[in-house]
Amino acid sequence: MTVQPVTERAVVLRLSGTLDAQDAGVLGRELAVRLRRADERGLRLVLDMSAVHRVSGTAVHTLDAHTRHRAAEPVLVTGATAQVRRVLTTTSLPGIRLYPSLEGALAVVCGTRADQAEKPPSYPAENTSGEVFGLRAKARTSGIIGMAQGILIARYALTGPADAFALLRAASQHHNVPVRVVASAVVTAPPPWTAQQWFPGRRHTPPPVLGLPQADRVDPRDRRHVLRAAVYAAVTLGDADAAEIHLTDSVQDEALVLEAHHGLDAAYRDCLALVDGPPAVCARARGEGRPVTVPDVAAEPDLAGHPVGRAALAVGTRALHGVPMVTEDGDCNGVVSLHRADPGAWLQPGQEAGLDGLARNLAAWRSWYRRTVVQDALEYLHTRCAED
Repeated sequence: MTVQPVTERAVVLRLSGTLDAQDAGVLGRELAVRLRRADERGLRLVLDMSAVHRVSGTAVHTLDAHTRHRAAEPVLVTGATAQVRRVLTTTSLPGIRLYPSLEGALAVVCGTRADQAEKPPSYPAENTSGEVFGLRAKARTSGIIGMAQGILIARYALTGPADAFALLRAASQHHNVPVRVVASAVVTAPPPWTAQQWFPGRRHTPPPVLGLPQADRVDPRDRRHVLRAAVYAAVTLGDADAAEIHLTDSVQDEALVLEAHHGLDAAYRDCLALVDGPPAVCARARGEGRPVTVPDVAAEPDLAGHPVGRAALAVGTRALHGVPMVTEDGDCNGVVSLHRADPGAWLQPGQEAGLDGLARNLAAWRSWYRRTVVQDALEYLHTRCAED
């Protein structure tokens, strides 16, 4: 179970796996605590069950026991699979409201659109406001930040989450690294080697050649600047109408996170913000370790019938091309994807070679950035705590 405070109006409790009779006790204790805390802060509780495979009758009874009295302001349950939904709807649960997506539930909490409980999901959601997309983005990142806060509190005997977040933010600002990236590094990096230094004896190597237009004006330590320049270069090299760059997530090994884009609207970016597998072209390119072209999204049933395919079609994309970012060691740490409004495989050999070179340069830069800039941020964080 993962708790993700989303906004001043809601808190999300993410459930995963199988909720059987053995787990019912844990579920009950978590619900009691989370509901009490949510009520104290005036928040709504949202249960994200998109990763739950099966729910037992005992777990449903536990859910009902803790929510039955909340019919006037029910707990919102989102993302339930068909099997889980069948179990939940065959029992009277007056304190539960089912929503097809987290997006829909948050929209209701924020009062940005009419209640859509139990309506079939659709994409794109034309009436969804930018506020809801922002809430979903916070939900995706707050979990990892919370994990990092817990590690820092335990490691440095901090007084609480506020001090831990202040430490993350200081390291972020000092080295111009996003807070989410610093937090992810705290979670995944090995513990500090000594009390004075996190990575004693490490060598600082110069950044690799980026090979981007006006490369002399691109600071390799500025993550956002590099990715923005790279996505524009991809559009130019591939004669594309839009482009995006996904990077691997160090916490969720199979996930790809959208980090840069050009020409894509908020609804598309929300749908592709976190990709955990095919049929998304970026996931296919990463999995196969080679460029993947989809000449016509509409002609591929598995893609056209999937939310990522419908999102692509909604922004006017008919053809897609994904290029994996592969290092010299053979590791893929991201994917560059191109969009075209006209169907058909459009890239010429010279363009494909140019995009492959761009992807390789980005892979080398990303590897350097992780072991240099991100580790500098961790070293700064550790040094500040050692001094205190």
